Amino acid sequence: MTAEPNDEPLVLGGHHFVSRLIVGTGKYSTFDMMRDCLAASGAEVVTVAIRRERLIDKQGRNILDFIDLDRFTILPNTAGCFTAADAVRVARLGREILSGLENPGADWVKLEVLGDTKTLLPDPVATLAATEQLVADGFQVLCYTTDDPITAKRLKDAGATAVMPAGSPIGSGQGVLNPNNIRICLEYLKEENSEYPVIVDAGVGTASDVSFAMELGCDGVLLNTGIAGAKDPLLMAHAMRQATLAGRNAFRAGRIPRKLYATASSPDTGVVSALPR
Repeated sequence: MTAEPNDEPLVLGGHHFVSRLIVGTGKYSTFDMMRDCLAASGAEVVTVAIRRERLIDKQGRNILDFIDLDRFTILPNTAGCFTAADAVRVARLGREILSGLENPGADWVKLEVLGDTKTLLPDPVATLAATEQLVADGFQVLCYTTDDPITAKRLKDAGATAVMPAGSPIGSGQGVLNPNNIRICLEYLKEENSEYPVIVDAGVGTASDVSFAMELGCDGVLLNTGIAGAKDPLLMAHAMRQATLAGRNAFRAGRIPRKLYATASSPDTGVVSALPR
């Protein structure tokens, strides 16, 4: 087996990673299944919802006992927050918890400020306000947002470490619904700095969705339900890891242009002439 082609690391603020897949820790049937899926995914970053997550289960077990803190950097997130004030408070709580664990994820946060409970789409005004407050407070902020390029650019200008446009609504499994908006987000956000990280977050349902997002030129994909909700979560975790690598390599390789008509694969020169009748 040939070695994986060399690639630049995924740089998120002060953090450097080989894997470009970030996975969540929610919705698993057991902590044991979660632990095995995290390992199978090849991810180096895992998100934990500080507000929603039950750190202790019915058996008195702590979710953090099933996450190898030497292997994974925890990305605390503010899922379940509907105001900028709540999101800032939860982010600070996450920093306090991880500082006590001496995990390097204490200095960053995945920011989610939701607009309503039905769509779970972000509130762009509150998200921008929370970003400004958290950046001023010393956080490296990874912003969950819509695929609107203008909002994405404003978040970057506010000091966001990375912008994370949704492929589709959280947990919907619809994949990337509007690739053209993602393309424009990439253009706007990377115009001055081609290394600025743009990560598709939410809506991924299967491996092809991950590959497609990476082929668009996104720097990574963040997902949870796509693995945790699969019929075979462990097998899907392997698939998501492979899809991330395949999509990234395809983007780097450069796809052929789409054409209306066929183009022969073999050259015309040296073609054997038709035999005489």
